[in-house]
Amino acid sequence: MSEPGKQSVTEAPKTPKGYAGVQGAARFPIKLPVALKSDGGEQTIVTENISANGVLFRMDADVPIGSAVDFTISLPADVVGGESDVRVDCRGRVIRSFQEAEGRRGVGVVIDEYKFERA
Repeated sequence: MSEPGKQSVTEAPKTPKGYAGVQGAARFPIKLPVALKSDGGEQTIVTENISANGVLFRMDADVPIGSAVDFTISLPADVVGGESDVRVDCRGRVIRSFQEAEGRRGVGVVIDEYKFERA
């Protein structure tokens, strides 16, 4: 029996991968060019899908879970209804990394910060 005025606290359940709540947003299968920045320079990759919380990339390199990543997504002018492309500069963390049959890797990133800029 609980005491008056006291509330019990329940922790949110975690999935086996440890990223509960991150996959709750709808995903959109949109392929957009991304400039991924790393210690080795910059490489261009393409998104597989995007949600309000994050993005899934397909790439050749392995990026360890927990790694911080900086990347820029380019939104074409005709898609955003403008005269020029819009860039979204993002900072995030790798929360998922898996090997695909084709030898490429799927890398899921949660977006922690972002900023819109006209190209």
